[in-house]
Amino acid sequence: MKIFRLALLALFLVLAASAADVTGTWDGTFKITTPDGQTQDDTVHLVLKQSGGAITGTAGPNADQQVPIGKGTIEGNKVVLEVPVPDGMFKFDVVLDGDHLKGDAVRTAGGSSMKAKMDATRAK
Repeated sequence: MKIFRLALLALFLVLAASAADVTGTWDGTFKITTPDGQTQDDTVHLVLKQSGGAITGTAGPNADQQVPIGKGTIEGNKVVLEVPVPDGMFKFDVVLDGDHLKGDAVRTAGGSSMKAKMDATRAK
């Protein structure tokens, strides 16, 4: 039983040491679908700081237009960011895949919503 506990502890320490870290600057694309079904391309710029399972920082279309992240979490490789916008919220539900953050973003404001697919790469 003692060996099992030591092996379990060693596994836990290895997993904790190899946990995903999203700290840094990320630039990428947004493929937006508007409520009427139209599509358009846009950009995304994220500046993230991770501390354990919490993420802080800013998000916006570019480096000059940034809004503070209201709430951010990471669990494994799954990242959830909530960014307050006038009359609503931008919610990112993405995964860390190598040097990419990929997934969905939804903006709800004023009773309507807009969906986007995001693919951002960590800046070198």
